[in-house]
Amino acid sequence: MSHTSIPVAPGRYRESFGRYFEDFVIGDVYEHRPGRTISETDNTWFTLLTMNTHPLHFDAEYGKASEFGRCIVASPLTLAIVVGMSVTDVSQKAIANLGWKEIRMPAPVFAGDTLYAESEVLDKRESKSRPTAGLVTVRTRGKKTDGTVVCDFERTILVAKRGHAVEDRMGY
Repeated sequence: MSHTSIPVAPGRYRESFGRYFEDFVIGDVYEHRPGRTISETDNTWFTLLTMNTHPLHFDAEYGKASEFGRCIVASPLTLAIVVGMSVTDVSQKAIANLGWKEIRMPAPVFAGDTLYAESEVLDKRESKSRPTAGLVTVRTRGKKTDGTVVCDFERTILVAKRGHAVEDRMGY
Protein backbone atom coordinates (compact mmCIF):
# COMPACT_ATOMS: atom_id res chain seq x y z
CA MET A 1 0.00 0.00 0.00
CA SER A 2 1.28 3.45 -0.84
CA HIS A 3 -0.14 5.31 2.15
CA THR A 4 0.97 4.41 5.64
CA SER A 5 1.29 5.90 9.08
CA ILE A 6 4.64 5.66 10.82
CA PRO A 7 4.72 5.66 14.64
CA VAL A 8 6.88 8.54 15.89
CA ALA A 9 5.95 8.42 19.56
CA PRO A 10 3.39 6.53 21.66
CA GLY A 11 -0.05 7.45 20.29
CA ARG A 12 1.45 9.70 17.58
CA TYR A 13 1.76 8.83 13.87
CA ARG A 14 3.19 10.56 10.82
CA GLU A 15 1.59 10.11 7.42
CA SER A 16 3.84 8.58 4.77
CA PHE A 17 3.31 8.07 1.06
CA GLY A 18 5.01 6.17 -1.71
CA ARG A 19 6.65 2.86 -2.37
CA TYR A 20 10.24 1.84 -1.90
CA PHE A 21 11.94 -0.11 -4.68
CA GLU A 22 11.31 -3.36 -2.78
CA ASP A 23 7.54 -2.72 -2.75
CA PHE A 24 7.07 -2.81 -6.53
CA VAL A 25 5.92 -6.11 -8.06
CA ILE A 26 5.99 -6.65 -11.83
CA GLY A 27 2.42 -7.05 -13.08
CA ASP A 28 0.78 -5.21 -10.18
CA VAL A 29 -1.63 -2.41 -11.12
CA TYR A 30 -2.11 0.59 -8.83
CA GLU A 31 -5.39 2.49 -9.19
CA HIS A 32 -4.69 6.12 -8.32
CA ARG A 33 -7.30 8.04 -6.36
CA PRO A 34 -8.82 10.54 -6.02
CA GLY A 35 -9.89 11.39 -9.55
CA ARG A 36 -9.69 14.92 -10.90
CA THR A 37 -12.37 16.90 -12.71
CA ILE A 38 -10.75 19.36 -15.11
CA SER A 39 -12.28 22.81 -15.25
CA GLU A 40 -12.23 25.46 -17.94
CA THR A 41 -10.19 27.59 -15.54
CA ASP A 42 -7.54 24.84 -15.23
CA ASN A 43 -7.22 24.74 -19.01
CA THR A 44 -7.13 28.53 -19.44
CA TRP A 45 -4.50 29.00 -16.74
CA PHE A 46 -2.39 26.18 -18.16
CA THR A 47 -2.46 27.69 -21.65
CA LEU A 48 -1.43 31.07 -20.20
CA LEU A 49 1.36 29.60 -18.03
CA THR A 50 2.81 27.59 -20.90
CA MET A 51 2.24 30.26 -23.58
CA ASN A 52 0.20 27.81 -25.64
CA THR A 53 -1.49 30.09 -28.16
CA HIS A 54 -3.57 27.51 -30.03
CA PRO A 55 -7.14 28.88 -29.97
CA LEU A 56 -8.64 25.37 -29.72
CA HIS A 57 -7.81 25.55 -25.99
CA PHE A 58 -9.37 28.91 -25.09
CA ASP A 59 -11.48 30.40 -27.92
CA ALA A 60 -15.03 29.03 -27.64
CA GLU A 61 -16.04 30.15 -31.14
CA TYR A 62 -12.96 28.51 -32.66
CA GLY A 63 -13.75 25.37 -30.68
CA LYS A 64 -17.34 25.32 -31.99
CA ALA A 65 -16.02 25.40 -35.57
CA SER A 66 -13.55 22.55 -34.92
CA GLU A 67 -14.20 18.83 -35.40
CA PHE A 68 -14.68 18.62 -31.60
CA GLY A 69 -17.46 21.23 -31.50
CA ARG A 70 -15.91 22.87 -28.45
CA CYS A 71 -12.58 23.68 -26.84
CA ILE A 72 -10.37 20.79 -25.78
CA VAL A 73 -8.05 20.59 -22.80
CA ALA A 74 -4.39 21.11 -23.73
CA SER A 75 -2.80 17.66 -23.94
CA PRO A 76 0.25 18.59 -21.80
CA LEU A 77 -2.20 19.51 -19.01
CA THR A 78 -3.85 16.10 -19.31
CA LEU A 79 -0.42 14.46 -19.14
CA ALA A 80 0.62 16.55 -16.14
CA ILE A 81 -2.55 15.73 -14.20
CA VAL A 82 -2.30 11.99 -14.94
CA VAL A 83 1.36 11.96 -13.87
CA GLY A 84 0.48 13.92 -10.75
CA MET A 85 -2.23 11.43 -9.85
CA SER A 86 0.37 8.64 -9.93
CA VAL A 87 2.96 10.29 -7.69
CA THR A 88 1.77 9.09 -4.28
CA ASP A 89 1.78 5.46 -5.48
CA VAL A 90 4.63 5.36 -7.98
CA SER A 91 7.16 8.13 -7.53
CA GLN A 92 6.78 9.70 -4.08
CA LYS A 93 10.10 8.07 -3.09
CA ALA A 94 11.72 8.57 -6.49
CA ILE A 95 15.14 10.11 -6.80
CA ALA A 96 14.58 11.05 -10.45
CA ASN A 97 12.50 10.47 -13.55
CA LEU A 98 14.89 8.76 -15.96
CA GLY A 99 12.81 8.62 -19.11
CA TRP A 100 9.45 8.69 -20.81
CA LYS A 101 8.39 6.93 -23.96
CA GLU A 102 5.39 6.20 -26.09
CA ILE A 103 3.31 9.10 -24.79
CA ARG A 104 -0.06 8.79 -26.52
CA MET A 105 -3.17 10.95 -26.33
CA PRO A 106 -5.81 8.72 -28.03
CA ALA A 107 -8.91 10.76 -27.14
CA PRO A 108 -9.65 14.41 -26.36
CA VAL A 109 -10.40 15.76 -22.90
CA PHE A 110 -12.96 18.51 -22.34
CA ALA A 111 -13.60 20.87 -19.44
CA GLY A 112 -15.87 19.01 -17.05
CA ASP A 113 -14.34 15.57 -17.71
CA THR A 114 -13.21 13.64 -14.64
CA LEU A 115 -10.02 11.65 -15.03
CA TYR A 116 -8.73 8.64 -13.13
CA ALA A 117 -5.36 6.97 -13.54
CA GLU A 118 -3.72 3.61 -13.04
CA SER A 119 -0.16 2.36 -13.36
CA GLU A 120 1.06 -1.15 -14.14
CA VAL A 121 4.55 -2.17 -13.10
CA LEU A 122 6.30 -3.41 -16.27
CA ASP A 123 9.85 -3.91 -15.06
CA LYS A 124 12.21 -3.35 -12.15
CA ARG A 125 15.88 -3.93 -11.59
CA GLU A 126 18.61 -2.99 -9.16
CA SER A 127 20.62 0.07 -10.12
CA LYS A 128 24.14 -0.80 -11.30
CA SER A 129 25.56 2.56 -10.22
CA ARG A 130 23.51 3.21 -7.06
CA PRO A 131 23.29 0.31 -4.61
CA THR A 132 20.68 2.19 -2.53
CA ALA A 133 18.17 2.44 -5.41
CA GLY A 134 16.53 0.59 -8.27
CA LEU A 135 14.88 1.34 -11.60
CA VAL A 136 11.14 0.85 -11.99
CA THR A 137 9.23 1.11 -15.28
CA VAL A 138 5.48 1.62 -15.27
CA ARG A 139 2.78 2.13 -17.89
CA THR A 140 0.34 4.77 -16.70
CA ARG A 141 -3.09 5.30 -18.24
CA GLY A 142 -5.46 8.19 -17.73
CA LYS A 143 -9.13 7.40 -18.28
CA LYS A 144 -12.41 9.26 -18.30
CA THR A 145 -15.18 7.98 -16.05
CA ASP A 146 -16.61 5.97 -18.98
CA GLY A 147 -13.28 4.12 -19.36
CA THR A 148 -12.07 6.01 -22.45
CA VAL A 149 -8.28 6.13 -22.37
CA VAL A 150 -7.11 9.72 -22.88
CA CYS A 151 -3.42 9.41 -21.99
CA ASP A 152 -1.01 6.47 -21.99
CA PHE A 153 2.75 6.40 -21.43
CA GLU A 154 5.71 4.49 -20.04
CA ARG A 155 7.91 6.08 -17.41
CA THR A 156 11.13 4.84 -15.83
CA ILE A 157 12.08 6.18 -12.43
CA LEU A 158 14.98 5.71 -10.05
CA VAL A 159 13.44 4.74 -6.70
CA ALA A 160 15.11 4.64 -3.30
CA LYS A 161 15.39 1.36 -1.44
CA ARG A 162 13.95 1.11 2.05
CA GLY A 163 15.94 3.22 4.50
CA HIS A 164 17.51 5.37 1.75
CA ALA A 165 14.80 7.85 0.75
CA VAL A 166 15.34 11.52 1.60
CA GLU A 167 12.57 11.39 4.22
CA ASP A 168 14.24 8.36 5.85
CA ARG A 169 17.45 10.36 6.29
CA MET A 170 15.55 13.40 7.58
CA GLY A 171 13.36 11.51 10.02
CA TYR A 172 10.58 13.10 7.97
